[in-house]
Amino acid sequence: MDTYKHLINGEWVAGSGGLRNLNPSNLADQVGDYAAGDASQVDQAVSAARAAFPAWSTSGVQARADALDKIGSEILARREDLGRLLAREEGKTLPEAMGEVARAGQIFKFFAGECLRLAGETLPSVRPGIGVEITREPLGVIGLITPWNFPIAIPAWKIAPALAYGNCVVIKPADLVPGSAWALSEIISRSGIPAGVFNLVMGQGRSVGEALVHHPGVDAISFTGSQGVGQRIAATCVEQHKKVQLEMGGKNPQVVLDDADLKQAVELCTQSAYFSTGQRCTASSRLIVTQGIYPAFIEALQARLAALKVDNALMAGTDIGPVVSEAQLEQDLGYVAIAQSEGGTLLWGGERLQRETEGFYMAPALITDTTPGMRINREEVFGPVASVIRVKDYEEALAVANDTPFGLSAGIATTSLKHATHFKRHAQAGMVMVNLPTAGVDYHVPFGGRKASSYGPREQGRYAAEFFTTVKTAYTLA
Repeated sequence: MDTYKHLINGEWVAGSGGLRNLNPSNLADQVGDYAAGDASQVDQAVSAARAAFPAWSTSGVQARADALDKIGSEILARREDLGRLLAREEGKTLPEAMGEVARAGQIFKFFAGECLRLAGETLPSVRPGIGVEITREPLGVIGLITPWNFPIAIPAWKIAPALAYGNCVVIKPADLVPGSAWALSEIISRSGIPAGVFNLVMGQGRSVGEALVHHPGVDAISFTGSQGVGQRIAATCVEQHKKVQLEMGGKNPQVVLDDADLKQAVELCTQSAYFSTGQRCTASSRLIVTQGIYPAFIEALQARLAALKVDNALMAGTDIGPVVSEAQLEQDLGYVAIAQSEGGTLLWGGERLQRETEGFYMAPALITDTTPGMRINREEVFGPVASVIRVKDYEEALAVANDTPFGLSAGIATTSLKHATHFKRHAQAGMVMVNLPTAGVDYHVPFGGRKASSYGPREQGRYAAEFFTTVKTAYTLA
């Protein structure tokens, strides 16, 4: 089997090692062998990006727009085969994978338009005879470090704005799922973007990621991943005066009030907590339910879980695919055991499953009788595991929802305009959903959270300019 190579300065370059990419639905299916880089290849990529920056940062906006639009068009045209690749390497069901691919294409097309909407301000000075211009300019070389759970969408929403605003890029995708990022890079390599503007170096975080973060030629780092790694990256970037943007997960609450539509509440909780195998930073892993609706809600949710099909991600009719890896599966099962040891009741699921093909299958876990202080309600599990907290009323539900070190997404199921309006204002989260799943966002509006979930400017939409550009103020004597 051929090894997929790095893309450095417009050339495909062999690595110093290799990454074996296996299908978590079928461990006998090897997706491919991918190059693993080291610090020397990061240095080559950064040097190429720095050399390409002067011309790219001052290039015509139409050329940038055309290149990004071409990338987006090819992604959308190849939605099925790219979706199949994504489902094979990450374990999302094929419909979910194809949806993610479509989102990546739409992101590139959105930022193709943003190339033509670069705007500034012209203001009068407080001093007579002087004009003031305020403009945004690219930062330079951006290091992008992306996670395994959205292997094409998250690279897209970092790469597209970086290029649109005139920056050059070096990206390190998650070593667990390099295939989708490699396929995206191959598309970018044929888009007309000059050599060196975009570079791909694959490999592990402790080699490629560390080298990218510490490299003096990198002007900014955008990272999505774990809280611990993000904190270390932030400290390094501050010390080296690099701009930094972090997305680090959540412990998202989904409140269900007595007046909620029961069927709607069960469905949105099922989608939020368990679809995409719960491997979403916006997943609602804490279900906070008021006492009046609690018995009926638990009964209906358990019945809904019993009807879900857990199987091969490529199989028609599968609702939930496998967990992404053996290590992640062990972590998920470990948290189920911890919850039980602390007094929680495993009402449904929570065990490893065997299917026709060997893979990392897990029955979606529903844990009741939990309290806000339990580890299952404090720490991010990142799997098909949801815990339920019973509360007295809306006021207690809001307090419990906000009782977390994270603050990415929060949801409420209610027919009360009063409670919905109050929750939107007082939920301590970057994104709030009313009668919608907490997992599921648009690509043209800001994405990000508060507290330990995020650090730095928001991602996506026009707000992406806050990170990927720097502001310049120019004075001119008339």
